[in-house]
Amino acid sequence: MSHEVVSLIVLAIVFLVATVRGVNMGALALVASFVVGLAVYGASTNEILDGFPASLFVILVGVTYLFALAKNNGTVDWIVHGSVRAVGGRVALVPWAMFAVCATVTAIGAVSPAAVAIVAPVAMGFALRYRIHPLLMGMMVVQGATAGSFSPIGIFGSITNGVVASNQLPGNPLFLFVAALAVCFGIALLVFFVFGGRALLARGRETDDLATLDADTEAGLAPLHAETRTEPHSKVEAERSMTATTALPDTHRLNPERSMTIVGMVCLIIGALVFDLDVGFTALTVAVALTLLFPKSAKGAVENISWGTVLLIGGIVTYVGLLENQGVVDWLGETVANVGSPLVAALLICFIGAVVSAFASTTGIIGALIPLAVPFLLRGEVSAVGLITALAISSSVVDCSPFSTNGALVVANSDASERDMVFRQLMIWGMSMIVVAPLVTWAILILPTT
Repeated sequence: MSHEVVSLIVLAIVFLVATVRGVNMGALALVASFVVGLAVYGASTNEILDGFPASLFVILVGVTYLFALAKNNGTVDWIVHGSVRAVGGRVALVPWAMFAVCATVTAIGAVSPAAVAIVAPVAMGFALRYRIHPLLMGMMVVQGATAGSFSPIGIFGSITNGVVASNQLPGNPLFLFVAALAVCFGIALLVFFVFGGRALLARGRETDDLATLDADTEAGLAPLHAETRTEPHSKVEAERSMTATTALPDTHRLNPERSMTIVGMVCLIIGALVFDLDVGFTALTVAVALTLLFPKSAKGAVENISWGTVLLIGGIVTYVGLLENQGVVDWLGETVANVGSPLVAALLICFIGAVVSAFASTTGIIGALIPLAVPFLLRGEVSAVGLITALAISSSVVDCSPFSTNGALVVANSDASERDMVFRQLMIWGMSMIVVAPLVTWAILILPTT
């Protein structure tokens, strides 16, 4: 049995054992990386650790630390109430607003994880407060970020079009962008109605401001947040609820802590999108500065970092990185290219892109698989534009997987009581997309052109 087959079987065993025994999958994957790296490939410990996603680690820690502070001092509550007022109380519009914001930001060149890191914490906080299914909100954020990334100046679009041009293949940047946008919008629409969109539309317009909170009780109405606020959403609310049961929670007003937190978030956005600063380090810098300025509200923030998610994602990505460094992904691509039937080979290439991208860098997969497919595409048996578009879409819509950066950010920013559920459902949805996306894009974009 070849080394490549052994390493892939071990990956399957990691998933099986983690599912059956409830062991952290990341811890198992790190052990698997150590054992397979030494026993199968004879790699040193340093070579094994080359696959550890240090940048992803910093992103997860920095972003969740910053927004733990924002939850503690009531800034997230303030932003959530402001969002309700901005859409006129129409809660059903908020998920689509998140989709549009992420798509716009990535379409003008922002890195997809940067957009998700900025929007996801606010979106998931809003979902918790207003009884929106967390998977619905998270998927809207991720699919919006993916949709915009394939614009001609977006990251995915620039990489795909650049690889196509450098390999002298026919390309169509506008078709790629429109196709990706249509697919992501279709997925978002499906998610919206599957995970409670009809109920959100039925709720119509709802208000939640200082003038109406007291009136709700007298009028016999049930304010939306009253059903869900079984626990305070910030330390500020907790302290006030203990000292004044008749006073309204002061989540509508800015104070010095909230103002400085918002300034920090703006600096994060500008630094990431304008100056191309690392999202993780920038968020960590802002969080540390806020901790120094306001140490009282920072208590417990470090403990609220999603350490379990960090271990999970770090372990899985380390193992996949080992496979990439040892040429397993290249071996898969070359094996597929030698398949006799061009249609079957095209479908397999899309499957490989989807599977690997669900656990690793979408950017890297798009840049790696297109060159591997060049000899196959030059035969002219399959439309180059169709295959490249199908491969790009198949490799990107699986970013909702909790093992990818975007999916991991959604899990990390979910409420602690919902985090396991969000992880499981994102994993189910992501694994489903690994199968569905290649089949659908192959049937629509490749099959009719042969």
